[in-house]
Amino acid sequence: MRWFGKRVFLGGWAAQRVLITGASGGIGHALAEALAKRGAQVLISGRNQEVLSALANRYPDHVVAVSADLTNAEDRSRLVNAARMAECNMLINAAGSNQQGFFDTASDHDIEQLIAINLTATLQLTRALLPQLMTYPRAMIITLGSTFGQLGYPGQVTYCATKFALRGFSQALRRELADTRVRVMYIAPRATRTAMNSPQTEALNAALGNAVDAPDAVALAIVDAVEQQREELQIGLPERFFTRLNTLWPSAVDRALLRQLPVIRRFMTSKESVS
Repeated sequence: MRWFGKRVFLGGWAAQRVLITGASGGIGHALAEALAKRGAQVLISGRNQEVLSALANRYPDHVVAVSADLTNAEDRSRLVNAARMAECNMLINAAGSNQQGFFDTASDHDIEQLIAINLTATLQLTRALLPQLMTYPRAMIITLGSTFGQLGYPGQVTYCATKFALRGFSQALRRELADTRVRVMYIAPRATRTAMNSPQTEALNAALGNAVDAPDAVALAIVDAVEQQREELQIGLPERFFTRLNTLWPSAVDRALLRQLPVIRRFMTSKESVS
């Protein structure tokens, strides 16, 4: 009988105590609201205290907010202590940042910052929480990646590097913890309409005809994936096809993206956003 399936799901969402990073906006914020509505106890973290407090005030019986910069060791320690006090048995790594722009325009600081936010801080927080998660009969680590964690894309070089790494991290950690009660899941959303997207990115998606999901829709897909006991989920049928093609026949994807390159060059910018 599956302990994380729909028939036996740890007593349902009401039995979950969840830490969600990146809850100031986008997918993390939508996930926090979706889980609170389902009765979970949710500890939310992000950089925008005003947004976090508003969500906590909306669900006072289910949401507690802790503002934190995950790249700061003291903030991470404070968040880990809060998660310990809240007895969190589920971690959702949703914090992230993006920089749209071509690689030759990126500074050393740009590269270091994006890697620190998207990759290093996620690994450090997960490692710090592992001893706590290992004490529970059942626990879960869910990390949000991207289609660009399997498909290298022009104008997203450093971002792709971090998301490729997060997928490898999740896969390796899942195998390392296979004989424990901690399950590890990796979710790869496609383009999502969040504050991380600059107006140029939105225009580029429109020009290329890319599907763009609402954060609420992505949150529901993640909820369903958890209930279905998925180990990996890539959202979007065309995206699944192209990442599979990229694995089997990368030169075909090279040619397709070469045709898109003039359009991409028209819209790319170096704007950054963090959640």
